[in-house]
Amino acid sequence: MTQTILQIAYFVLAGIAILVGMAGAVVPVLPGVPLVFGGMLLAAWADHFQHIGAFTLIVLGVLAGLALVVDFVAGILGARRVGASPRALWGASLGTIVGLFFGLPGLLIGPFLGALAGELSSGRELDQATRVGIGTWIGLLFGTLAKLALCFTMLGVFALAFVLG
Repeated sequence: MTQTILQIAYFVLAGIAILVGMAGAVVPVLPGVPLVFGGMLLAAWADHFQHIGAFTLIVLGVLAGLALVVDFVAGILGARRVGASPRALWGASLGTIVGLFFGLPGLLIGPFLGALAGELSSGRELDQATRVGIGTWIGLLFGTLAKLALCFTMLGVFALAFVLG
């Protein structure tokens, strides 16, 4: 009886982690992808890996890693697409890192300001620097959408493996 109650508690905790992680895929303050993966790993463990095996966990881990890479690289690719200088790319990266310390507003504004400052420091005009900043922001938006899509893919793989396992 106690084992069953504990197992249910683990499943509830796993479900909460997955839900908070899905929200974190959109809200940058939360570690979304790691929470989704951690919740799925906890659910697999709580089930004694009867439905979710090593292969499924490896697939989920690869998808989680891909989501993290997409999240980090998207802003840089957006800046590069609009002809950003190397300084602007570095600025966007630094702006993202610094933005982490200022929550959601910092994560929205940091990459834009970093790319803008980098572009201006390389001698570009304000209009080109602004285009690069906007390109960075659009890249981040598409990165967030891709990360969310990968989280839903993880959820689908997990659910399918759980049902079929």
